[in-house]
Amino acid sequence: MVDAPKEGRLTRFLDFTQLTDMASESVGGKILFATDDFFAPAENLIKSDSPCFKEREYTEFGKWMDGWETRRKRIPGHDWCVLRLGIQGVIRAFDVDVSYFTGDYAPRMSIQAANLEEEKLPEIPERGIRTGAAATPEEFEAIAELKSDDWSYLVPMTELKPGNPASGHNYFLVNSQQRWTHIRLNIFPDGGIARLRVLGTGQKDWTATDPKEHADLVAIAFGGVCVGFSSAKFGHPNNIIGVGGAKSMADGWETARRLDRPPILENDDNGILLVPGCEWAVFRLAHPGVITLIEIDTKYFKGNAPDSCKVDGCVLTTQEEDDMIKQKWILPAHKWKPLLPVTKLSPNQSHLFDSLTLELQDVITHARLTIVPDGGVSRLRLRGFPSSICLLRPREKPMMKFSVGFKANP
Repeated sequence: MVDAPKEGRLTRFLDFTQLTDMASESVGGKILFATDDFFAPAENLIKSDSPCFKEREYTEFGKWMDGWETRRKRIPGHDWCVLRLGIQGVIRAFDVDVSYFTGDYAPRMSIQAANLEEEKLPEIPERGIRTGAAATPEEFEAIAELKSDDWSYLVPMTELKPGNPASGHNYFLVNSQQRWTHIRLNIFPDGGIARLRVLGTGQKDWTATDPKEHADLVAIAFGGVCVGFSSAKFGHPNNIIGVGGAKSMADGWETARRLDRPPILENDDNGILLVPGCEWAVFRLAHPGVITLIEIDTKYFKGNAPDSCKVDGCVLTTQEEDDMIKQKWILPAHKWKPLLPVTKLSPNQSHLFDSLTLELQDVITHARLTIVPDGGVSRLRLRGFPSSICLLRPREKPMMKFSVGFKANP
């Protein structure tokens, strides 16, 4: 999840809350090469947490800095690094953060990008521990095969502004609808950058999808996104459609405790809490399709998991979605199709459900997860078939029965 920017001159037409950091180490971003890592390695650029400063911290090479910092260049050229995006897709903006680099930030930078086929990439040497080091001739030779000098410029050479010591964000919009897989960050001539956030949306080649395989239609890596929610006190709903499993409670969606809970709680005959309120999050699918399998994981939420949940789906146009966002998702009840009825949840467990979809032609574009009364969820997976595939599948497929399975988390 990406915080909305508080400064920067190029952000007024972009909803940053619907973008993800495609380069972050938390989604699989990786530094492939850097010309120099003398004071601090380029891997710091893609840390998921915000940069920090330790006033009295030094290494054998100089001041400890939470970012990428090269030595003061005394040879021709400039410094640069190459990274592979963890989420490949459309880039909408960059945040070049020079926080705490008050006297040694890179004065200028540019950003290039490429869309490379993974199977055709050359073997790049593993970087290992880099502090105090510069790229070897062998590393230069390997990275040269990517021909990154010729990659497309998304941001031309631009001066960076230091801002405040603890908030040195420089934001740049990107006007491109292309799919990108790799980034080259150039700094001129040398210096430091704390973080590089590559803000965008995932994009999957759905034409290459195996029609016999389920796809997670809400995955953020494929382009799924949260477009509305009731509460996100301790974690944004975008977290639950993230890459891989959750790493902690901080990597999930957690709401505040509802204040309208009764003083004394009671259950109904099915063991479901009788409470008046609920919390919800609405997601736009990465591709319209049919949901056949639902996974709701409460891992790490041992004392704060929801009591129960339900999942509904609907079909909305882009304009209808915009209208619903303005109306805080007050959508007529008949618009929602039930995918999962009200169902009891257990703490710290992965729950697997068959969808209530009546037939494979029931395509949806949006899904709503409702939790009762409040609490946290670590992951939501909505597996099924993209509409271009499922509409070709036979209608005579038998109706699915509702079932539930549990996978205990350690």
